[in-house]
Amino acid sequence: MDIGLIIAIAVMGLLTLSFIGSALRHSGLRNALIWGLIFVGVTVVASEWDTVSRAFIPKQTTLVDGRVEVPKGRDNHFHLTLEINNVPVDFLVDTGASQMVLTLEDAARIGLDVDTLAFIQTAFTANGEVATAPVRLDTVTLGEIQDTGLRASVNSGEMETSLLGMSYLSQFESIEIRRDRLILSR
Repeated sequence: MDIGLIIAIAVMGLLTLSFIGSALRHSGLRNALIWGLIFVGVTVVASEWDTVSRAFIPKQTTLVDGRVEVPKGRDNHFHLTLEINNVPVDFLVDTGASQMVLTLEDAARIGLDVDTLAFIQTAFTANGEVATAPVRLDTVTLGEIQDTGLRASVNSGEMETSLLGMSYLSQFESIEIRRDRLILSR
């Protein structure tokens, strides 16, 4: 680092500290400084909300003996991240969906060629009828639990997130909801 830059930073720091010291003696300036710092703090937190929220929102927990405990998300739904073909994919747990349904984007990320998929099936969703393509997934991993060759489908329509339906959930011996926790046991 250039010595001139270091001196300039030191001078700016001293001037800033001098201003803060004098501002603290005057209640109007002190209040303006406090509100300015609050504004800067809120702006920084808002711009980095995804990073900040990950630190405070509980994550899925894989427990021993094939048991997974999932906390309810901020949106009042359960979310899981599975690794499909070694790629993390975020899912909304949907017991009303009969299958594991991938978005086109997630299908491409896990290595499926979405341009060659055969959209030969039809699904009836809350948003109406949509074409789907049946696929088989090489590996599906949730913590220490791994399944191979699971059936799923790729949705040709717009979806915010992939859905974790009963074709995957039925692989578990029990599915329980206790207060704000989903518990899957094998």
